Amino acid sequence: MDIVIPLFDHFEPLDAIGPYEILAYVPGATVRFVTAEPGLVQDVLGSLPVHVPTRYSEVERCDVLLIPGGGSFKTMVDDAEFLGWVRRIHAGTRFTTSVCTGSLVLGAAGLLDGLTATTHWNAAADLESYGAVYTPERVVRHDRVITSAGVSSGIDMAVQLAALLTDDVTAQAIQLYTEYDPQPPFDTGSVAKAPAEVLERARTLG
Repeated sequence: MDIVIPLFDHFEPLDAIGPYEILAYVPGATVRFVTAEPGLVQDVLGSLPVHVPTRYSEVERCDVLLIPGGGSFKTMVDDAEFLGWVRRIHAGTRFTTSVCTGSLVLGAAGLLDGLTATTHWNAAADLESYGAVYTPERVVRHDRVITSAGVSSGIDMAVQLAALLTDDVTAQAIQLYTEYDPQPPFDTGSVAKAPAEVLERARTLG
């Protein structure tokens, strides 16, 4: 089982590493990162360079395509060659997925036309500009296409995906092994719950 995650400069680290941590435990799965040109790829926070040895153009098919977000989406949506590759790969995947603003890449590739989808709350209008209908749900599935909301929601998506790729017991075992049992200290993890001052401060972070 081949799971491919494209990384470009300014990717959001948890968008990629969170799902990677979960999906790497799927029996028989290989998770690999790809990029435009082999070498170091820098995350959006500036302190986590990742060496990616494989060009995305070397990948002709995979079982799962997972597009992370972050500032890297700007590079991806403006790259016609990359978007063409996404469309070609999607034609043969079991699942094509995204985390955060990675859904904008799926939208730019024409994979979300008329579909309900999710993304980071601050990119809802951008998502709808690609023909999708935004919803604040953490994970949205339409057959083979799965989108997840901002950053941490990629872990939720990956656990659900693990169940689809294997079975519920295996996915639950992975959740237990990684001790994914969220108990946040504050109940401000969505726009619907956050006070105005918290929302205003959050807008300054991205």
